[in-house]
Amino acid sequence: MPPSTLVRFRKRDSGEIVEEAIFSERTLRWFYEHPVGSLVFRGLLNNRPFCDWYGRQMDRPRTAARIPDFIAQFGIDMAEAEPATYKSFNAFFTRRLLPTARPFDQDPRALCAAGDGKALVYPVLDEDVRLPIKGTACSPEALLAGEAAAFAGGAALILRLAPYDYHRFHFPDGGMAAAARRVPGGYHSVNPIALAKVPDLFCRNKRDVTIVETDHFGKVAIIEVAAITIGTIVQTYQPGRVERGQEKGYFQYGGSTVVLLFEPGRVRFDDDLVADSVAGLEVAVKCGSRIGLSARG
Repeated sequence: MPPSTLVRFRKRDSGEIVEEAIFSERTLRWFYEHPVGSLVFRGLLNNRPFCDWYGRQMDRPRTAARIPDFIAQFGIDMAEAEPATYKSFNAFFTRRLLPTARPFDQDPRALCAAGDGKALVYPVLDEDVRLPIKGTACSPEALLAGEAAAFAGGAALILRLAPYDYHRFHFPDGGMAAAARRVPGGYHSVNPIALAKVPDLFCRNKRDVTIVETDHFGKVAIIEVAAITIGTIVQTYQPGRVERGQEKGYFQYGGSTVVLLFEPGRVRFDDDLVADSVAGLEVAVKCGSRIGLSARG
């Protein structure tokens, strides 16, 4: 078996670099770091029927018994959540937070994080840049599965959600949003353990693509990437005018990823995120927090 991938990230609020607590780590490593596990994953699990079946299991009332242990294991602050009785694990997983828990920066120049997660930023998408930084991954054209000329030479943000994160995603700025376009694909895990083995998985996985003509950052492509056990990406917005901080949708059970693509010269990511991303170090950010500024004032 090859050496295991060690997953570390920086907590932006404290600056501390920590090793990530990975949900079902042993199973995930078996799927991606053991030849037999890889065969099982490819042959039986990396498909829509399995993910749909697993999602239905997480909707069953008996799964609610798993919630207390999950909260305790990952130290989830339930004081942030709206008061609710969760009748299944999926109901808990897609929980809403109190409006005060994730306030959006109201400076119109500020680029706000679209969700909770571990961030990597790419200030310039030149011809040699592939997403993510490690490995030979996919180009913006492949990720969008369509015309990407507007984003050539632009910028990108990858926001990876772990299973314990808040799993609703929001619009980072106001603007006019088109309808989401579904791109079919597989269901690889988006954890760095999987990325080390399948670096182009963002372009292999099922995903939704939404183009937004934003108020302060020009045209932005928002891509939600599905993952193992996530058969469903739910869009809760209506095409048309949207506002900064408005809920866009949510992922059902499992961790996943949101990718944002920007036109050239429209955004300047904060220096600390740029420095860490160059080093391949993810940074934990909160939904609504500032991660950059408009490059046009």
